[in-house]
Amino acid sequence: MARLVLLLLCLALPAQAQRQMVVAAHPMAAVAGLAMLRAGGTAVDAAVAAQAMLALVEPQASGLGGGALMLHWDAAARRLAAWDGRETAPAAAPPTLFLRDGQPMGFHEAAVGGRAVGVPGALRMLEAVHRRQGKLPWAQLFAPAIAAAEAGFIVTPRLAAQIAADAERLRRDPQARAYFLPGDKPLAEGTRLRNPALAATLRAIAEQGADALHRGPIAGEIAAAVRGHANPGLLTTDDLAGYAPVERQPLCGPYRGHTVCSMPPPSSGGVAVLQILALLSHQEMQLDPRSLDAAHLLGEAGRIAFADRNRYLADADHVPVPLRGLLDPTYLAIRAQLIDRDHALAAPRPGNPPWQGGAPLASQPPQPEHGTSHLSVVDAAGNAVSLTTTIEDVFGARMMVRGFLLNNELTDFSFLPEIDGRPVANRVGPAKRPRSSMSPSIVFNAEGQPVAVLGSAGGSRIIGHVAQTLVAMLDWGMEPQAAVALPRIGALNATLELEAGTSAAALAPALEARGFPVDVRVMNSGLTAIRILRDADGLRLLGGADPRRDGLAAAE
Repeated sequence: MARLVLLLLCLALPAQAQRQMVVAAHPMAAVAGLAMLRAGGTAVDAAVAAQAMLALVEPQASGLGGGALMLHWDAAARRLAAWDGRETAPAAAPPTLFLRDGQPMGFHEAAVGGRAVGVPGALRMLEAVHRRQGKLPWAQLFAPAIAAAEAGFIVTPRLAAQIAADAERLRRDPQARAYFLPGDKPLAEGTRLRNPALAATLRAIAEQGADALHRGPIAGEIAAAVRGHANPGLLTTDDLAGYAPVERQPLCGPYRGHTVCSMPPPSSGGVAVLQILALLSHQEMQLDPRSLDAAHLLGEAGRIAFADRNRYLADADHVPVPLRGLLDPTYLAIRAQLIDRDHALAAPRPGNPPWQGGAPLASQPPQPEHGTSHLSVVDAAGNAVSLTTTIEDVFGARMMVRGFLLNNELTDFSFLPEIDGRPVANRVGPAKRPRSSMSPSIVFNAEGQPVAVLGSAGGSRIIGHVAQTLVAMLDWGMEPQAAVALPRIGALNATLELEAGTSAAALAPALEARGFPVDVRVMNSGLTAIRILRDADGLRLLGGADPRRDGLAAAE
């Protein structure tokens, strides 16, 4: 009952505050994070608690069996860090992992089962950051999720619809079938769903740390499930035991008097978002956010950025990635000249950035990317976290172990290792991290103070979602809730996508007349954003949770 009262109180809160805020894709995750802040915890403490809760209430998107990328702002040290908890390929993974008779497998043929399961990294990464930036005891952070897993949570309409849509694949795994399809029927919305197996796993993690997942019985069950599946993978207990997160240097670039920072490789998101903003910085953007011209510019900048992304971006620990060249102001100024405000490029091509190295690369063909969740946190001391977490596809590999789903993250690699004799940068390799599109971002003003924290779910569409939201807040002066609720407009490779059922869809004929290939479709973004305002009245935090999901801004 106490948890229900707390939830109702938070639901009644306005999306603004003067001290601290957590915005997550499910109310119970936001509430769990806020509880840690109220207990004197840091933004990292809140993020760990919220992520543990998401493993329960949003299992189709993220959890213990996946990976995560995080930006963390340490207000006292005035230091920004980028933390890489991306999954890795098993040590035995060959470049031909997703070829059958020399041809690429179908996406779900590869994704369902053990073949595409990468070594999960989210928990190891959160543990590493907590050791440096946490204040509350590790075990305390898991108490809300353990209690909720034992008592149960109410299945939302969104989760029920996704279970029903994916029932055939979930049915193939005994544990997933028993949990999501009791009596062989998809769970109905409003059902109270308990997960005692996850509660036991979380309790072990609370007591033993990430070793509970990466070593011992749980690790053994993960490896056995992956290798014993009808579509077997190569993951071993040694792979799990050897996983290590990496602290990386954030990528930052200028935009309209601000500095926008995001993730470096293995994510393509930071480079692509910064490229889009750099291209748009050469354009007059004081436009109606829902106008034809706004859609044209967002789409064209995105299409140009995607052309570079598909050629050059991959795990920079394994292949040469010309980061300096891709973000070079002169190079981007030249690329910006490709934008014609009246006509679309017929076929955007990758550029020729300076400071390249290695053999010539082939552009990766498009392939599906789905899943993912994002949460944004600002604590009372001014620390901030932007955390994107994922198991890749909806319900990941559709394999359940100890109450949580395993990822299918290896399908983020190129299925083709080479094209016309040239290697694809993002091909499979031992211990390599697959290219991501996750774009956790933090924006700073001219004085070096954070003014916005944001990110999104949505696979490779994350890039467009985040770029559009940044333009909405920095060019168009929109508050976070209005910005994340905007009709989604963005590029996916060479196609300009418009959100079905919104005013954006009505722009399709005019955009097609300008030469854009257009796709009107459902856009399941999962944006969360916090705007940090400083004025004569002091500090104000404004939050926004994407209305396309079940999210909430919980604050005080």
